[in-house]
Amino acid sequence: MAIHRTLFRTIYSSLALFAGLAFTAKAQQIDTTGIYGERQDTLSASVFTAQRAGNYLSKLGDNRTEVISAAGLCKMACCNLAESFENSASVTVGYSDAVTGARQIRLLGQNGIYTQMLDENRPVMRGLNAPFGLNYVPGQWLESIQIAKGVTSVINGVESMTGQINMEHRKPTDEKPLFVQASAMNDSKCDLNIASSLQLDEMEKWSTVILAHLSGNFAEHDMNADGFKDDPSQRTMALANRWLYYAPSGLQVRFGLSAVADSRLGGQVESLGNGRWMADVTNRSIDGYVKVGVPLNETNSQNIAFVLDITDQQMQSRYGNRMFNPLMPVTSSPALMPAGIGYRFYNANQQSLFFNSLYQNELNESHKFTLGLSALADWYSDVLTSDCYTTTAMNDLGVFGEYTFHRSDVLSVITGLRADLYGFDKFRFSPRLTVKYMPEEHWVFRANAGRGIRYSNPLIDNFGVLSSSKPVNARELGHPLEESWTAGANVTWYLPFDKKEKTYLSLDWFNTTFSEQVLVGYYADRIDFSLLSAAPGARSYTNNLQLDFSTEPVRGFTATLTARLTDPRQNLPCQSDDIKPMTSLYKGVLNLQYATRLSRWIFDFTASVNGPCRVWDFMKGIEIDGKEYYTDGYTDVYPLLYAQVTRRFKGFDIYLGGENLTGYTQPCPIIDADTPFGTGFDASCVWGPLMGVKLYAGIRMTIWKKE
Repeated sequence: MAIHRTLFRTIYSSLALFAGLAFTAKAQQIDTTGIYGERQDTLSASVFTAQRAGNYLSKLGDNRTEVISAAGLCKMACCNLAESFENSASVTVGYSDAVTGARQIRLLGQNGIYTQMLDENRPVMRGLNAPFGLNYVPGQWLESIQIAKGVTSVINGVESMTGQINMEHRKPTDEKPLFVQASAMNDSKCDLNIASSLQLDEMEKWSTVILAHLSGNFAEHDMNADGFKDDPSQRTMALANRWLYYAPSGLQVRFGLSAVADSRLGGQVESLGNGRWMADVTNRSIDGYVKVGVPLNETNSQNIAFVLDITDQQMQSRYGNRMFNPLMPVTSSPALMPAGIGYRFYNANQQSLFFNSLYQNELNESHKFTLGLSALADWYSDVLTSDCYTTTAMNDLGVFGEYTFHRSDVLSVITGLRADLYGFDKFRFSPRLTVKYMPEEHWVFRANAGRGIRYSNPLIDNFGVLSSSKPVNARELGHPLEESWTAGANVTWYLPFDKKEKTYLSLDWFNTTFSEQVLVGYYADRIDFSLLSAAPGARSYTNNLQLDFSTEPVRGFTATLTARLTDPRQNLPCQSDDIKPMTSLYKGVLNLQYATRLSRWIFDFTASVNGPCRVWDFMKGIEIDGKEYYTDGYTDVYPLLYAQVTRRFKGFDIYLGGENLTGYTQPCPIIDADTPFGTGFDASCVWGPLMGVKLYAGIRMTIWKKE
């Protein structure tokens, strides 16, 4: 590990020095590296996105892709990425537990660990960063988010088992040299975001963007009077610096550094004194990347590209009594922990390296192929309570090829194949196929299918289990490979009376079936982890059906309606039903927006209905404070309402809004909250909102470039 840390420090130092030298050097916006695939002009693409509706389906994409534009990111408080999906029925965001504030997404009825998260096509939010990564990306740092369903390109690996979510950050070439956003909520949470884009020389070769974020909440809230904070006390700081060098020859170099420091303290309210149960989590991370694109001819029909990304993540977490006696013997069995002394801790470090090299050749307008070599390596060092300090290395070396056929705008076929060596003994082929067909301008048909593979990290992938006193056996599995096959199809009809193509009806269906998966079972006295392959005849799959309708009946008024049905199935030992627990069976979202002339006033309204999910068997008929819950084995159906009013002035916007205006919260989200040091305490069975009505106010200020 000392060698790994020395290597990472050396690379970070080199990147920092590179950034410092570059500071003496405005950038052209054309991206000729091929790193962004078909998005050759990222600045133009972002401007186009901002002029579209807040959420819309991309007609150009080969995959079924939903875009949340810059306008869409302003519809909600959007303090962070986790709060940017409220207008989307495709992505559902929930809590991992009721005490730490960790968030998780679901796509196609599966947990977010099966969705590949990308930062401008670099894999991010992996491993230790997954539980809290959604909290560390401010919505106002982004100019768009693309949500692609199903398997996608093999170029960035095959971890996209249910889809990809790609984030496009504000660009160094942005015409806004300074952007400031600040907001405050009635629960005392405050956010401040700053973005500054600078072009640094008259030849327009060098440009940079500096992004800063500061957030925190300063008051305790216990709206359901269970003695636990509804939200943890939290302080987060994030800083990023991104650079672009563009040479007249077409050479591009993009590089950057980012760092995050986050601390949060959840658990029982302070008034209970020093003997209270607490969840204390601290995260520190630093990331550096370099992307180089080199054109091999004047037309850039041939080019090579290299991507290097390195990350260092540290987590320290402790659950239980913060005032424990360090001389007391430590045991991983909650039953043996003395009352008031029991605790559990999990400390971990992760270093990750991602390298990708690409060669792209566009033979003509119809034929293009890409060849490449990639490497992905993760080094973990962690300790769980009394377990020994362990070091784990997970490596993936892959070669891939992808061929694209285009016949004007009518037909597009993308075939890809990867061969990956996992560790030194597991060799896997991953084929993928994407087809797009437009028989005429108002109809688009899409289909894709392929294999997905990822290393599992059972404890981190199910981070909420740490917020329970029940014994867990996650460490016994190690890091097995999970494998799945996903297939789906989409049809979109753009109604012919709308010349602007803002009125469309879209229907899609996807199936994800696992051939190997880590299964998690919750019981009254334990939490068990097992492999799908270990249970004869076991199966795990989801079917997902979704309908989208969007229209702009009159100028300035847009309406979007989305409905989703999910059929989640999973066999677990000792469970009475094969319906996957804690997975919503349906969701509907209605979004209305009206903007007056010149968009001086903007009114947004979002309503959603969230369907029931099956609870764990031990929760059926559970009695809390003399009342029975989940008597039929399912949760409530509940609505959520959001509203926002924005007034735009020259150079700045003021907005007021509210979230969860119905005030609905999950009843008794913490099991055995009255006895947190008992063996049945569990704060990880969360399926609904934890906070009631939230009101907020904010300001966005922009200083434009002077001509």
